[in-house]
Amino acid sequence: MAIPCSPLFYMEKPTIPIPSPASPSSASAVLTQDDLKRIAAYRAVEYVESGMVLGLGTGSTAAYAIERIGELLKQGKLKDIVGIPTSKKTEKQASAWDIPLSDLAAHPVLDLAIDGADEVDPKLNLIKGRGGSLLREKMIEGACKKFIVIVDETKMVENLGESGMAVPVEVVPFGWAFTAKKLQSLFEEVGCEAKLRRCAKSGEPFLTDNSNYIVELFFKGPIGDLEAASDSMLRLTGVIEHGLFLDMATSVIIASSFGVTMKNK
Repeated sequence: MAIPCSPLFYMEKPTIPIPSPASPSSASAVLTQDDLKRIAAYRAVEYVESGMVLGLGTGSTAAYAIERIGELLKQGKLKDIVGIPTSKKTEKQASAWDIPLSDLAAHPVLDLAIDGADEVDPKLNLIKGRGGSLLREKMIEGACKKFIVIVDETKMVENLGESGMAVPVEVVPFGWAFTAKKLQSLFEEVGCEAKLRRCAKSGEPFLTDNSNYIVELFFKGPIGDLEAASDSMLRLTGVIEHGLFLDMATSVIIASSFGVTMKNK
């Protein structure tokens, strides 16, 4: 289970007012996970300035950031923004908000990226890509001067992998079962099960935006040496990219019922 973030860092007043636990209306005092995601996303957008080239993340938390950027553009509070989407889904959402879009070929260096994460450890290492967009996310967020990660407190963990949730690995479809077995064997000492991600309705293999498969690695404990794990996976022929985002985030914004915590590298 993910470990809630200990309030050890600088606390900021949230952008969206948080009702007091002592409020007479207990129903309205309870913030949902979506409320916390929106708080973190809106706080991150405060770092966006006119004229920036932005990496636009993928997922439910990043969607709130895109929504906010679109609102500010319509209000005229932001101008001359260019977005680089990390997935087809994000591209569609950003286009609906009339956010001008481009690509890495035109903008090889980005000013800022804002995206969510599935897990964050105390050193700001991440697990990302459970939505299937890890390759494009890593390409774009790796090209940014600043990368702000937005999460709610449930995504904070002591050690990546120990939550029991999947670490995604994008692989070529050819020989995927062979690749999955190789990936699993890399982590025999830790304990790991590799499974192909399938579509819930059809049971067919899930396809990424790049027409690849996702092998999900379920660890029975902490992964351990993250750099070694990263290198060993990338050395396997058939592996395209994995969901360990190491030493990439420059800041993490964490929303909880007590306020907004910001941790900087």
